[in-house]
Amino acid sequence: MPVTRPSGLAESVPLAGLSTLGVGGPARYYARAASAESVAAAASWALDEGLPLLFLGGGSNLVVSDDGFPGLVVHLLIRGVQAVPAGGAVELTAGAGEPWDPLVERAVSEGWAGFECLSGIPGLVGATPMQNVGAYGQDVSETITRVRVLDLRTGEMDELEREECGFGYRDSRFKREDRGRYVILGVTYRLRPGGPPSIRYADLERHLAEQGIGTPTLADTRCAVIDVRRRKSMVIDADDPNRRSVGSFFMNPVVPAREAQRIEAALRSDGALPAGEKMPAFPAADGGTKLSAAWLIERAGLRRGYRRGRAGISTNHTLAIVNCGDATAQEVVALAREIRDRVRDRFGITLMPEPVFVGLEL
Repeated sequence: MPVTRPSGLAESVPLAGLSTLGVGGPARYYARAASAESVAAAASWALDEGLPLLFLGGGSNLVVSDDGFPGLVVHLLIRGVQAVPAGGAVELTAGAGEPWDPLVERAVSEGWAGFECLSGIPGLVGATPMQNVGAYGQDVSETITRVRVLDLRTGEMDELEREECGFGYRDSRFKREDRGRYVILGVTYRLRPGGPPSIRYADLERHLAEQGIGTPTLADTRCAVIDVRRRKSMVIDADDPNRRSVGSFFMNPVVPAREAQRIEAALRSDGALPAGEKMPAFPAADGGTKLSAAWLIERAGLRRGYRRGRAGISTNHTLAIVNCGDATAQEVVALAREIRDRVRDRFGITLMPEPVFVGLEL
């Protein structure tokens, strides 16, 4: 028996307006889903029709092809927030369609520590475990305890414990081996009432020091993070000419410590790194070294404000590729390839993109 067509199904819906980058063609079919049951019903119909599926949240980490998407786009709009005391902590559960930053704002106002440094990040709750969203030394995987999912293979709903999510740097099983298998419906976070803020990032420390704040509160930390992000055009601001982006386009590369030493030595030998200046490098897991992608891009000869057609590098942050006005997805990808290739040619390091590509390859 055929599966019932989802109610409110629309056709040929433009996707550019549903992403912060503002590029992308139309979806063949589009449906809004405000409950787990409606997500499951829409997915079942698409699978029955033999259509590819794309699940859309806030569109803040998405680059869609100019050709659009040939299947069904399901817009995840599941709302609802619940806070429950749990052994001296607070378990905060939110639907995948909850806007992320208001959730952070609530946690900070309640005095719950755990993701204050993730303030100002656009997008919805459902994307946070997918990307293992992080900023200023804090990753969301530090607080996630459970992720509620729809398994598209079985059609069943389930809860995955944190240990089952395979979190890594800007990574998870949802992006790797199980990409396309699970739909994230909700997330539970464990926060610390009365806990101190997490201050691990030099930019944040400097900003707080400039403000004369020696012992910052959660609220101080949130304000500082948003201020620093705003300076880099990393918050949504209608008056900012750099606003149409996906935030950081490339991840900071993690390399073996010896490789980092080799790169720094080579830069010194050819005079590109003056005496007294150090290459930004930070300890990473498993003895690796995390390098600054923005620094590498600049040292590869690409500066803020550089443009290629109607796509450009933000005038405030080298890691952001922006839509300067009616850019196409192909223009964005062409610029991203140029950045990647120039860094690889200069340093032998291939930068990896952060956003999800639909119908495109870098």
